[in-house]
Amino acid sequence: MEEVALADPINTTAGSDQNAGSEISSEPPPYTPKEEETGAKPNDNDSVVRLQPQLGVFNGITLILGCIIGSGIFLSPKSVLENTGSVGMSMIVWVVSGIFSVIGALCFAELGTTITASGGEYSYILTAFGSLPAFLVLWVTVLIVNPTGQTIVAMTFAYYVIQPFFPDPDCPPPDVFVRILTVLCLALLTFVNCWSVPWATKVQDVFTVAKVLALIVIILSGLVYICMGHTENFQEPFKNSKGGSDIALAFYGGLFAYAAWNYLNYLTEEIKNPHRNLPWAIGISLPMVTLIYVLANVAYFAVLSPEELERSNAVAVTFGEKLFGPMAWIMPVSVAMSTFGSVNGGCLSLSRLFFVGAREGQLPGVMSMIQVKRKTPLPSLIFTCVLSVLYVFVEKIETLLNYFSFMTWLAIGTAVAGQLYLRWAKPDLPRPIKFNILLPITFVLACLFLVIMGTIAAPMDTLIGILITLTGFPVYFVGVWWKSKPKCLLRFNQAVTIFLQKTFIIVAPEKEA
Repeated sequence: MEEVALADPINTTAGSDQNAGSEISSEPPPYTPKEEETGAKPNDNDSVVRLQPQLGVFNGITLILGCIIGSGIFLSPKSVLENTGSVGMSMIVWVVSGIFSVIGALCFAELGTTITASGGEYSYILTAFGSLPAFLVLWVTVLIVNPTGQTIVAMTFAYYVIQPFFPDPDCPPPDVFVRILTVLCLALLTFVNCWSVPWATKVQDVFTVAKVLALIVIILSGLVYICMGHTENFQEPFKNSKGGSDIALAFYGGLFAYAAWNYLNYLTEEIKNPHRNLPWAIGISLPMVTLIYVLANVAYFAVLSPEELERSNAVAVTFGEKLFGPMAWIMPVSVAMSTFGSVNGGCLSLSRLFFVGAREGQLPGVMSMIQVKRKTPLPSLIFTCVLSVLYVFVEKIETLLNYFSFMTWLAIGTAVAGQLYLRWAKPDLPRPIKFNILLPITFVLACLFLVIMGTIAAPMDTLIGILITLTGFPVYFVGVWWKSKPKCLLRFNQAVTIFLQKTFIIVAPEKEA
């Protein structure tokens, strides 16, 4: 791993032409595939090997909606209610969590149009604060956050696909079946993303539309139920309300359901006209998600009493069983479709983080390479899949994710703090979008509140997360900072890289002409 300085840290593109092992001038040049292997024709505009801008506004909207609307809105209203104690406070948490997410997304819209590099908060922290803080974010994300998140969502998909075949609540689906189907889900969607970006976006579009339609069914059913006179659950909305640290934990539950609003920024370089399409996609999708989530919770509370909702492990499924009768199977199918789309969105976006990290010399260089014929970041996609599959066989995987809830908000908050820093340090930077400075200030303060409250609520989990994060320091100094590595190690790295290039027909991305 070699640290590479950015020629233009503000307007970075996918055109870095570094190659792993290039320090050894006596070694043969990196592998170059033959024309018949690439399928490219002379003077073919599409023959340039780089990630192609293929995402329009609609693709951006479906990616954000598809990544946000996973299992959270179908499963987690229970945790929000448990920590608020009342219907009224629960609704306030859902609304405020949505507003908070909209503010964060608007800040990222400004960042994404100012720093036009893929990689999301990693690229923004790298630009504003330098190599070491960015690497620590990358390290934790690579090691724990992304693969565990992908695995948990994929396991939720597997459970709800198998669950109809085991209707007896006392006889849950065999764990081995769930894990096998989880691996198949991850492998299938990795293959789709390796094969074609348009294929992956089509899968995202279809499953996003399906899950939104499922939520519209829930919303309309709940509103009809209210119009029939069933308003008893709204009579005393703030009865038994809680406060203090319980409210903070409720916000964690609400914000978990809104998580992934920043994923489109991982693909900035693949968006057509990002200065226009990125903010439009964010500006349309986040208010839409907030409206859908609030109305879905109104529907849940219309049909289910607070006691019924607290007893439910899957709110949407309980909702369907009470309201739809023989058609109750619609809800488990909806959860399965929703989580399948979320896993695909994760493959599409999170792999770009590893791609960018490798391009900047903070991960092995081979992970920044692109499949010549398919124009996809195949090594980073496979790496993402392998890590996620490894976590399939870890018991209590949710605990690992809990260790880093504070790190997630710390990283996102630091990225927006970088936005404030760049406003001061580089006021003349071109900013196609520039919001009132109160927006990033408010967001940073809210992130700080979440980090502090999360530490107070779960100090041991936070301590373990910090200790694992600190393991990134020796890795950084050995892998990135240390330049004079032994030549035998560099030759080995180059030999492995060339072998992988020949195996998968991958090369470093070319600069756009």
